[in-house]
Amino acid sequence: MRVMVMFDLPTETAAERRAYRQFRKGLIRHGFMMLQESVYVKLALNATVQNSVMEAVRRMKPERGLINMLCLTEKQYQRMECVLGDNMSNNITSTDRLIVL
Repeated sequence: MRVMVMFDLPTETAAERRAYRQFRKGLIRHGFMMLQESVYVKLALNATVQNSVMEAVRRMKPERGLINMLCLTEKQYQRMECVLGDNMSNNITSTDRLIVL
């Protein structure tokens, strides 16, 4: 089984940014791997481990923000499809239009 944690935490004040960093580092300390920004996943061998992992996330939660947890079987997780598009960037990659002031 996999436990997926998706979160949207406020980062407007210094205290909120600190809580965000602590939560993210706590996920990493508990063995979660980043799937994409604000989405982390961890392998759980059985339902007992899954419940303990979810309880650990509940204990780490900051005061404000939204945290969602989803449990997936390994078969469901393996059917995940990754769709990649072209990297859109507004960065200038050549010196043709470079203006030095």
